[in-house]
Amino acid sequence: MARHLDRPTPVEALARLRAGNARFASGAGHPGAVPRGGAHRGPFAVVVGCIDARVPVETVFGQRAGAICVVRSAGHVLDRAVLGSVEFAVTDLQVSLVVVLGHDDCRAVAAAREAVRTGRRPAGARQYLIDQIVPAVPAGGSLDRATRSHTVRTVATLRQAGHLQEALAARRLDVAGAIYRLESGHVEML
Repeated sequence: MARHLDRPTPVEALARLRAGNARFASGAGHPGAVPRGGAHRGPFAVVVGCIDARVPVETVFGQRAGAICVVRSAGHVLDRAVLGSVEFAVTDLQVSLVVVLGHDDCRAVAAAREAVRTGRRPAGARQYLIDQIVPAVPAGGSLDRATRSHTVRTVATLRQAGHLQEALAARRLDVAGAIYRLESGHVEML
């Protein structure tokens, strides 16, 4: 498989993120800021994550600013803007890896779980978010199980996205799911 624009393969990109998370979780520090001038080689991955401020994506993965694109929405819900941003990162920026990053104690997933339990949905635009998460929430399941299920479902949806199909078929791209553990700092790949 040929490399495009000297980007890492999907396997190499995942290895970078895993190594960076191991550094972060062990307290080894962060690699630094955005390089100036021509030294910047561009992003190699895009992470679709939650808006939760407790999950600083570049830091969690031990990457310098600019190494990964980050697209956020509550509960990492996919809508046209999020999906379009992922497609842009893949087609125009040639990233080789998309990671859907859920996290424990996600309040958006908890709200969807509560909606399943009570049958009541919130009003306003929050209802859209909850309605997008609810199909992944198992009745009576734990918050962790609901988060895992929603993350896996989001990965499956991205794998079916039309504008990602060519890169996936050519193995220039992979889509993976992960859960960030707030207390330990570890990212658990699904």
